[in-house]
Amino acid sequence: MLPIEAFEVRVADDVLDDLRRRLRAARFPDEISDSGWDYGSELATVRELAAYWAEEYDWRAAERSLNRFSQCLVPVESPEGPLRMHCIHQRSPVAEALPLLITHGWPGSVWELHRVIGPLSDPGAHGGSARDAFHVVCPSLPGYGFSEAPRRAGFDVEAVARTMAALMERLGYGRYGAQGGDWGASVSAWLGRLYPERLLGLHLNLVPARRPQEDAFDGLSADELSRLDRGRRFRDEGTGYQAIQGTKPQTLGYGLHDSPVGLLGWILEKFHAWSDCDGDVLRRFDRDDLLTNVTIYWVTGTITSSMRLYCESRRSGQFGGRGPESRVEVPTACALFPAELFLPPRRWAEAAFRVEQWTEMPRGGHFAALEEPELLIEDVRKFFARYR
Repeated sequence: MLPIEAFEVRVADDVLDDLRRRLRAARFPDEISDSGWDYGSELATVRELAAYWAEEYDWRAAERSLNRFSQCLVPVESPEGPLRMHCIHQRSPVAEALPLLITHGWPGSVWELHRVIGPLSDPGAHGGSARDAFHVVCPSLPGYGFSEAPRRAGFDVEAVARTMAALMERLGYGRYGAQGGDWGASVSAWLGRLYPERLLGLHLNLVPARRPQEDAFDGLSADELSRLDRGRRFRDEGTGYQAIQGTKPQTLGYGLHDSPVGLLGWILEKFHAWSDCDGDVLRRFDRDDLLTNVTIYWVTGTITSSMRLYCESRRSGQFGGRGPESRVEVPTACALFPAELFLPPRRWAEAAFRVEQWTEMPRGGHFAALEEPELLIEDVRKFFARYR
């Protein structure tokens, strides 16, 4: 196996010059008058962000922020063969810290997690206690950002989980916790099913719980039924992206790979629709945070390979938020942020996982580590304290 390499983010000037040129030459579509976000990303907001991206946004500042973390490229043996995985590997100054794998989702990246890495790895430097320290591992998913993309068909979410297990083994961690939302929740669930002896616990901020086969709705509260109804509305009205990414990602990829405004519009709509932003995405998220996440996809050319995970997982029957068929017996914490896309009843979650902590958050949505990092950090610390 090839050696682990130290890594720093360094994007060539000509890549950034080309990005600005494309932004300045962008053609924008028309829109229905006063339609806002009803038809997708609002034209005025996309124009504003595209102009800021071209003229004011500072990618070099984002690079410096990422390079404050210890990063590496780790050759691992994946189900399709060798892959070079990028990860932030931020070891704690506390020697006995607990190893924690944090996995992002789509359309996120390791940038989505940048506000939680420091407080989790070095709590003493962020007003916390050394007893809550973690050795934090935040990989870029295969085919996302700075990680190598699988080149053969069939690399689904289970294959991602097997690759993550190989990554943690290569980094020297035999026992660890796992945390994630979106795809990261499904990856964590698969780790719990495939490698229960390696997992101390799972912390999920999206709960991939299947509907029980019998009596699924019996005894549910009005609030639980209302949440399920909201989830059905999302399924009916908000999953067009899943249909195309789950069937023909290559076709969509031509436009998103070639047009930064197209890429921005596609990703921005998800941050608007899936967050606790009350209709104002720029109130909830800093412009630089939004654009750094999008820029990672652009400069690495990985939007198409990232979307293929939907297609491969759909074809293998593990599409979207579905977790493993059998119950995961690893101790599990469920952190429910109120604007999340799917909020299962606790009884459904307990049929899928050994739930030992259940937290109803006061605010926040799908992008918990960006929206409410303090709430997420506190809940992670609370859960894993019992395993130290």
